[in-house]
Amino acid sequence: MRLCTFTTRGRTRLGALRGEGEVIDLNAAYRDRLGHRGEPRAESLADVRVPGEVIAFLEAGDEAMDAARHAIAHAEEVAATEPERAVGDGIVVDRSEPGFRLRAPVPRPRTVLAVGVNYKDHAAEAGFQVPEYPLLFSKVSTCIIATEEPIVRPRVSDLLDWEGELCFVIGKRARHVTAEEALDHVAGFTIGHDVSVRDWQFHSQTMMMGKSFDTHGPIGPALVTRDEVPDYRSLDLRTLVNGEVKQDSNTRHMIFGVEEVLAYVTQAFTLHPGDVVFTGTPSGIGGSRRPPEFLRAGDVVRIEISGLGALENHVVDEA
Repeated sequence: MRLCTFTTRGRTRLGALRGEGEVIDLNAAYRDRLGHRGEPRAESLADVRVPGEVIAFLEAGDEAMDAARHAIAHAEEVAATEPERAVGDGIVVDRSEPGFRLRAPVPRPRTVLAVGVNYKDHAAEAGFQVPEYPLLFSKVSTCIIATEEPIVRPRVSDLLDWEGELCFVIGKRARHVTAEEALDHVAGFTIGHDVSVRDWQFHSQTMMMGKSFDTHGPIGPALVTRDEVPDYRSLDLRTLVNGEVKQDSNTRHMIFGVEEVLAYVTQAFTLHPGDVVFTGTPSGIGGSRRPPEFLRAGDVVRIEISGLGALENHVVDEA
């Protein structure tokens, strides 16, 4: 499934991307499925089995995932046989309708972590040693935005840089997780842009300040469930700025994989459903180019990861 969060008709909902131009409202589709089968409690049961908010949905576990798959199958059937009703009843939503907005797949995660220096070529270009343990830092959750939303270049710095990354999203509570069981705690994957303000990044050793400005954590367009990503370590990753390729790599080059990161992190603290982890960027960042290149207002950054789609944002100056 390609889970997404979207706003339409004044409500924010949980959906599944359908092709390039439509979204299935999972709660509405499951409610319609139950009603079609004569269930008098269709609405209340749908709210329990397919919550309309992504963190509540992930907390509901495998039962919610199964119900969502049934909802998608039902929506496809209705769209094929009764297309006007599918749209009129809000089961299928056209992304071009007035007021539609695609949100970040997890709009406000409790925790956002990132792994630094997780590709050897990036370590080399930045002049860092290859770390012995995952180099972790936090990103404040208010940095999270969706595809097509603007990245704001702050007033306090001209050193705004790009970092295309694979992200994973926690699906089940994780504490003292072993590497062997780690993937069982992952709901799926999405694309991330670890926007970096380079001078602020090195004001302190944690890097958090330079990694957490508002709007500096785009993710999306969808949360692709783990069953649709058979090997997360074989995904092509490209970052383009104004159509020019700046980063071109593959996730096989990560130093620490998801299993190692989760096994390490959860020895210290608990991760919860909906938490997002950025897994690091390959070489090709602007600050390591000669001469250095940094983002300006009007620039468009597009990050592509095979099987996950594309995350695209434009840059604006802070008002």
